Amino acid sequence: MIRFRNVSYRHERGRRAQGRPVLEGITLDIPQGSFHWLTGPSGAGKSSLLRLMHLESLPDEGQVELLGVDIRTAKRRQRALLRQKIGFIPQDLRLLSELDVFDNIALPLRLAGGTRETIEAEILSILDWLGLGSKKNALPDQLSGGERQRVAIARALVMRPSLLLADEPTNALAEGQSWQLVEALQALSRSGTTVVVATHNEALLRAVDYPSIALKNGRLAGITPR
Repeated sequence: MIRFRNVSYRHERGRRAQGRPVLEGITLDIPQGSFHWLTGPSGAGKSSLLRLMHLESLPDEGQVELLGVDIRTAKRRQRALLRQKIGFIPQDLRLLSELDVFDNIALPLRLAGGTRETIEAEILSILDWLGLGSKKNALPDQLSGGERQRVAIARALVMRPSLLLADEPTNALAEGQSWQLVEALQALSRSGTTVVVATHNEALLRAVDYPSIALKNGRLAGITPR
């Protein structure tokens, strides 16, 4: 369960935002195992809301509860453990340029203490599924935009997260790859993972019938049930 109660957020990447808050008065509930689209024009606050859900930022006002944990009262160690249960596909991808494809994907598994055998099996499987098997030793700057996007997707999915967040994940993907990703996210949701995807892709919104959380000017404009 994700629960926001009257949440406002006034900081953007460590610097105080000018004027009104980036997000203001957000109250919503997202049940465990559900799939929600996150919509709204550029500047509406979608990326900021995802960062709060990913624990990259903390709210200035209000209550945030993620996977049963009240973020206001959680200790730093507890938040760190919670974040291991959250997969995130950011717009800027955040691949480490000095690591090859295999090691970029392996990083969260290694941080979680996975064995070498388990890590290798998991990564080879997901690389094959995403059509990246031949690229496992390539560095990020040797990849196309779509290939880098798929590496970021693999890194988010490999931990089998309880919560999966994605910020415009289909932007650099071909149409077939976009549908493949959405099918994977749907399968995750059916298995109990909560999925929240920010998108401007109207074709996906029309074709894949899930509730939409709409933001406008940092406020909740509505939740469209499906």
